[in-house]
Amino acid sequence: MVNDYDVLIVGGGLAGGSLALALRSSCLSVAVVEAVSDDRRQSSPAGNRALALSYGAKRLLDQLGLWAEVKSHAVPIKTIHISDRGHFGKTRLFAEDEGVDALGYVATARNLEDSISSALNASNLKRICPARLIGMQSGPESVCVSLKQGDEHINLNAGLVVGADGGNSTVRRLANISEHTRDYGQTALIAVVKPEIDPDFTAYERFTASGQLAFLPTEEGCCSVIWTQKSEDAESMATLSDPAFIQALQSAFGDWLGDLKYCGSRGAFPLKLVQADSMVSERTVLVGNAVHQLHPIAGQGLNLGLRDIAVLAEMLIENGGVAKDPGASDLLHRFAKIRKADHDRVIDFTDGLVNIFSNDWLPLAAVRNFGLLSLDCLPWAKHVIARYSMGLGGRMPRLTPSSLSS
Repeated sequence: MVNDYDVLIVGGGLAGGSLALALRSSCLSVAVVEAVSDDRRQSSPAGNRALALSYGAKRLLDQLGLWAEVKSHAVPIKTIHISDRGHFGKTRLFAEDEGVDALGYVATARNLEDSISSALNASNLKRICPARLIGMQSGPESVCVSLKQGDEHINLNAGLVVGADGGNSTVRRLANISEHTRDYGQTALIAVVKPEIDPDFTAYERFTASGQLAFLPTEEGCCSVIWTQKSEDAESMATLSDPAFIQALQSAFGDWLGDLKYCGSRGAFPLKLVQADSMVSERTVLVGNAVHQLHPIAGQGLNLGLRDIAVLAEMLIENGGVAKDPGASDLLHRFAKIRKADHDRVIDFTDGLVNIFSNDWLPLAAVRNFGLLSLDCLPWAKHVIARYSMGLGGRMPRLTPSSLSS
């Protein structure tokens, strides 16, 4: 059977769009199915959310030819300041100590999505947008995919279907890949504030009894705030007036940046771990949030997803050649085995931080306080933590040259 496409990517967002760009100049025929039109995406308030990009993620975006455009609106993180509310323990990580210009960067989702969308539109890749996946049937040689675009139904065959369609993945459901979910009983409140003191390229991680409080430096001296609360507390906090919210935020964060001024709309989303029981099924593979949706405490969700697509692209285009069968079972299971170690490490690390820093039990608080104090005095330990936060804790995939040319 001759397939319409070698690779059909469902989801043209950050993970799916990046994978398509990594494959754009290969000999593989690639199409991207995206449910949301560019106009609708542009008007969505979700585009305003701030994303923490690790140094490793920046390198991957640079290889894809996206970083030059993203960089113009991204704010570098040169220092990470970690503290525990009500205790003396704190530690600081510095880009200078690691020999890099920045430990990471903060960019808006819209900035990244616009860069990916522009690059996709300028490429020779087929984009089916807006369209929804409504059916999928895998066979030994291909996957038959049914799409709905407006009133039209489209049937396509592909050698490999990539599910890059987020936490509520339709690909995952249609491929009969089960998932398990752990509800953290927490909700993340998000807002934008203008501090009295310029954050000076410093990201703050502050741990409180109810959860994590992160201040990420953004443009014009502002900070994007991600405040993790116990869900019952978050419901009450969401109903506060803007002045009362800022007063509560100031009390939790302290005076590290002086007085805080509210300057952005608030939002909230529940926090849970969603993890697919498998990354692969017959001629189907999941990447990004379709396979792992993490707590934001370590800011690793997007970075982990970008490593998924980098490894997959590297395997589909090996040594300048092309995989003879992109949906071959041995290739997909080898990909899943390679990615498992990274997934397990990041998920265990994230879970550990949630358990350690969302608990105000006095003995545990004393241990973590001592740990932060000790860490600040141990350069080698700070180096290990810094490299981990930079996304350099393991082998970094490198996209092949043939996938990077326009």
